[in-house]
Amino acid sequence: MLVLPSSLGTTRELWESQIDAFEQDFRVLRYEHRGHGGSPVPPGPYSMSDLGADAIELLDGLGVDRAVWCGVSLGGMVGMWLAVHAPERLSGLVLACTSAHVASPDVYRQRAALVRERGIEAVAAAIVARWFTVTTFHERPELPERFRAIVIAQPVEGYAGCCEALAGWDFREELRSISVPTLVVAGSEDEATPAPETDLIAERIPGARRVVLDGAAHLANVERPDAFLDVVLPHLLEHA
Repeated sequence: MLVLPSSLGTTRELWESQIDAFEQDFRVLRYEHRGHGGSPVPPGPYSMSDLGADAIELLDGLGVDRAVWCGVSLGGMVGMWLAVHAPERLSGLVLACTSAHVASPDVYRQRAALVRERGIEAVAAAIVARWFTVTTFHERPELPERFRAIVIAQPVEGYAGCCEALAGWDFREELRSISVPTLVVAGSEDEATPAPETDLIAERIPGARRVVLDGAAHLANVERPDAFLDVVLPHLLEHA
């Protein structure tokens, strides 16, 4: 089983470019975090422990004992949490465009307050600007526009609650205890989780390997779908 969680502000559509290729080799589970897409929207704030427990409950409900995990951004954070708190459930891990901590927690607390007051549209342009490169905005404007529509369609409380989960996230000291085989993927133009963030993950997780995708920002799997597949598929197949 391959598990593909959503990222902050997205749905299972995050994986649309890869799903056909992944399904040739895996049973695939795409899912949305609480407060996103069709998932329940409990009142916030949420924590990463809440999101990790949701993932375990989902796997239990589907009878999945063990899986390979491929997460982008928030999905990667949940993957790290699982690798420490439920390592027996993971046989392999891909952490893409993600971080083991948030450098400015207040930014996410302020964003949560803003979207509760004014809606996600108030921050959508700034969010999507960090998801894609300038080249993509010029050459494929329909792509960021499609993801802008996705983010503003998310439940306000769910998005805000997950922002608060990010604000409380600091997993730097736990990384050394991860024993799940890990591949770290970075985007060369990712301002949301820049090189030092993914470097830290790869340096602290024993045996982890880091790969950089040129011409990719935060949603590297969307912006460079074929290149993303080329680097992650061998790792997933090896550890499935």
